[in-house]
Amino acid sequence: MWDEYLFPASVEEALEMLEAHGGEARIIAGGTDLVLQSQRGQCTARVMIDITRIPGLDHIEERDGLIYIGAQVTHSQVATSPLIRSRAGVLAEACGSVGGPQIRNVGTLVGNVVNALPAADGAIALFALDAEAEVAERAGRRWTPVAALYAGVGLCTVDPCAAMITQLRFRALGEGEAGAFERLAKRRALVLPILNTAAVVRLQGDKVERARIAIGPVAPTPFVATEAAEALVGQPPDEAFVAEAAKLAAQAAQPRDSLLRGSAEYRKAMVEVLVRRALWRAVLQEGEDANS
Repeated sequence: MWDEYLFPASVEEALEMLEAHGGEARIIAGGTDLVLQSQRGQCTARVMIDITRIPGLDHIEERDGLIYIGAQVTHSQVATSPLIRSRAGVLAEACGSVGGPQIRNVGTLVGNVVNALPAADGAIALFALDAEAEVAERAGRRWTPVAALYAGVGLCTVDPCAAMITQLRFRALGEGEAGAFERLAKRRALVLPILNTAAVVRLQGDKVERARIAIGPVAPTPFVATEAAEALVGQPPDEAFVAEAAKLAAQAAQPRDSLLRGSAEYRKAMVEVLVRRALWRAVLQEGEDANS
């Protein structure tokens, strides 16, 4: 499929290789999607630049209240990380739902973002966590919201022939905060989701101080249900307000009819169910943590 397969020793060398091959090279890490795309003729790059031997891209760590995840970190590593499970459990749940064990052991969370698909489990959780990505280019590095990387179905704003994402970061969930991930699919593994949703809730006393809800695939990019989340703020986290927020999320979602995923009417109804479940689990989990 390719003429050359290269192993840079640093991010800077990887970027130099991309520049030297003038749009005919691509970054590869896990390759669970990119290899298939190449086989199908959807990726015409003739040179692959494998970043798995670059030191310093395999980290999962917390610094100054932020969690950082490097570009080499796989879904399995995220799902089983004690740090992620304790400080961002919603992401551990999401990454644990991706594909099957073989895919999770190879595919990377950053690759999930680069593919820019609106139903990617890991990306949905990152949207709920309001994550950022570090983009490395020849001109330097910059942090940008993960949401800004999505331009449409499969369209990432980072040029894969000229730049790369080196790591992700988001604020660790602290006291009074919890999250939950819900997924609807025809079976438990190795199948695309009909719907998925991630919710993060912060409680202050007996009121919701902050909430964020992400849903996919109900739009060309992962959808953040802002109105539904804002309806919870200042309210007690009881079943009535959670149900109302879930209803608002379903009203805002715009799923389309799909032969693979079902009718728009069915999926819209299921958005309400999944959002309600995710919000309620997050609320209950925070209550358990506060009493433990």
